[in-house]
Amino acid sequence: MKMQRHGSSDSHESSHGIDLAPMLDFVLNLLIFFIITAIFVKEYGLDVNRPTNVQAPDNQDSKSIQIQVLDTGEVFFNNRIVDVRAIRANVEREKALADDIGVLVVADAAAKTGVIMAAVDQVRLGGIYNITFSTSE
Repeated sequence: MKMQRHGSSDSHESSHGIDLAPMLDFVLNLLIFFIITAIFVKEYGLDVNRPTNVQAPDNQDSKSIQIQVLDTGEVFFNNRIVDVRAIRANVEREKALADDIGVLVVADAAAKTGVIMAAVDQVRLGGIYNITFSTSE
């Protein structure tokens, strides 16, 4: 009579194994999901192209206001230095004289965008929406 061993290798390996196939299927499905959703995620940005060349007007037009913003943060209103908060009052006064007046904002290439936008906001609060931008070097 043959005696069987209790430590048979065939029966022992099949009874104590962990089946990894469902876990691998799950990980593969997650990988596919994240790859597909990552394709549709796009970052949106705003490209701003400032003018690179400016030609100074030969004669000052009576129907336009010129606002200059320097790189030091100084603001000139018709060749007169003013505070940014005083632009609105000056614009309202000029608009009372001529209703169809426009504004030319000449900014230095190194001028801070915050000062430029503060000046433009004051112009808009003064009631003028015809604004043209230019740069100086």
